Amino acid sequence: MNDVNTSAGKFWLKHYPPGVPAEIDPDAIRSLKEMFEHSFRHYAARPAFTNMGRTLSYAQADELSRRFGAWLQQEAGLKKGDRIALMMPNILQYPIAIIGALRAGLTIVNVNPLYTARELEHQLNDSGATAIVIFENAAATLQQVLAKTPVKRVIVTGIGDLLGFPKGAITNFVIRRVKKMVPAWSLPGSLRFTEVLAKGASLALDPVDVGGEDIAFLQYTGGTTGVSKGAVLTHRNLVANTLQVVAFMPELGEIEDAVVITALPLYHIFALTSNLLVFTKTGGHNVLITNPRDMPGFVKELSKVKFTFITGVNTLFNGLLHTPGFDQLDFSSLKVALGGGMAVQAAVSERWRQVTGRHICQGWGLTETSPVGTANLPGTLEFTGAIGYPLPSTEISIRDDDGNELPVGSVGEICLRGPQVMRGYWNRPEETAKVMLPNGWLRTGDVGRMDELGRTYIEDRKKDMIIVSGFNVYPNEVEGVVAQMPGVLEVAAVAQPDERSGEVVALFIVRKDPALTAEQVIAYCRKELTGYKVPKAVHFRDELPKTNVGKILRRTLRDELARK
Repeated sequence: MNDVNTSAGKFWLKHYPPGVPAEIDPDAIRSLKEMFEHSFRHYAARPAFTNMGRTLSYAQADELSRRFGAWLQQEAGLKKGDRIALMMPNILQYPIAIIGALRAGLTIVNVNPLYTARELEHQLNDSGATAIVIFENAAATLQQVLAKTPVKRVIVTGIGDLLGFPKGAITNFVIRRVKKMVPAWSLPGSLRFTEVLAKGASLALDPVDVGGEDIAFLQYTGGTTGVSKGAVLTHRNLVANTLQVVAFMPELGEIEDAVVITALPLYHIFALTSNLLVFTKTGGHNVLITNPRDMPGFVKELSKVKFTFITGVNTLFNGLLHTPGFDQLDFSSLKVALGGGMAVQAAVSERWRQVTGRHICQGWGLTETSPVGTANLPGTLEFTGAIGYPLPSTEISIRDDDGNELPVGSVGEICLRGPQVMRGYWNRPEETAKVMLPNGWLRTGDVGRMDELGRTYIEDRKKDMIIVSGFNVYPNEVEGVVAQMPGVLEVAAVAQPDERSGEVVALFIVRKDPALTAEQVIAYCRKELTGYKVPKAVHFRDELPKTNVGKILRRTLRDELARK
């Protein structure tokens, strides 16, 4: 196996702007616990988290997370390394629980609050979590499986619990009684989050020695491709990635009153690192959006604050652009809109620039890399289509299926090496061996290329590639072309089985113009794409299946076609 790295010498470093270092010291901060406690001391009076009109300062977050951590130690009897599951949307309780658990030396298992009982049972058993904090809307799901899991301590919370009186009580009443969003549940022995904080007020948080190699998160991934696996992310992994992002984007630390819009869920690695960790490190202010799918409500929240940063996926940015009132917001403070999680389409970035004055700055990574591996320079005045340069202390290598390095410009699997790469998958050595190459290189499963400037371009996920008569077709390319059509709101390209060519390209489209026809789409593609890339079928839908983060589920669409 060839490990001669074309990136030897890291030729992309010449294109770093002045002041961005080639390397960071991943051991400069011993743990996330140390990082949080440093911020609490230095930014005590600053706003830390806002949700539904209630703001917690860094001093308040310090005290509430201390209480929560103290209760976990003294009342729940949890010890360093024990796992605690957190299953909530973006509400104030979430950062308090994350920080409190880490200060107590625990390992956090983030859980998607939309999980089914089967998915929840798997994750609780696989991780060995012995405690869970869950919002009451999902409590009935936990009730179905609790007896079959190792969980002994259950803490339940309502969305309004930390909003203060009377707003919190009114919010909970509306959610429970008016909107009827909380199914009936019974979890004997469970405690309320507010009860735990009250008890923790009189308890001591014992000091815990947490180091870089201790496990901070078991971050589950791969649920759409089979059984989900827990990526083991250490304190060093996440401290390193936080320091890498801050070093690469000095803007993050230069604005004293930085405000970041956190609409992606904190249980997702993108928001966890790019929003919670990065902005807490720099003393920023996280505005938590509980339900970003309510686009009018989302825009209303945005109108209340002059925000400097926003993170999102392509579908979220596209949704905002098509929501009345968004184009009337004040964007004078906006410094960076950071896109990741899926390919940002040129058409969406251009529309975003027309409305906000800035292109979407695209970055890339995966759960296994904590997650950020590459990013474009925030000040770039054009949309490059690239996922950008490797972050400080990060190397990118394009490899063939045997793990051999390919020349610059060649298309192959993107491999990454750096201090942000996970230790492995939790209790799955065989799965770990499939993705880890010698000398610390991680196979990412993404197909791409690197240009002579050191910028990386994603072609697609290996598993999403469409093979038409032996030719590779990358869905991102086809989707990017079709997204330019004025009548198209959203599009997904997937493989459709075909007797003659093995597979052909099929499109699923949500129309902006109800009069748009399949014939018009195919005619447009014939002008813009080589013959084998032109779709053979166009299916119109009212909506496309998506993850809770907003990534389009191509696999669901592929499976639908395969059943026909």
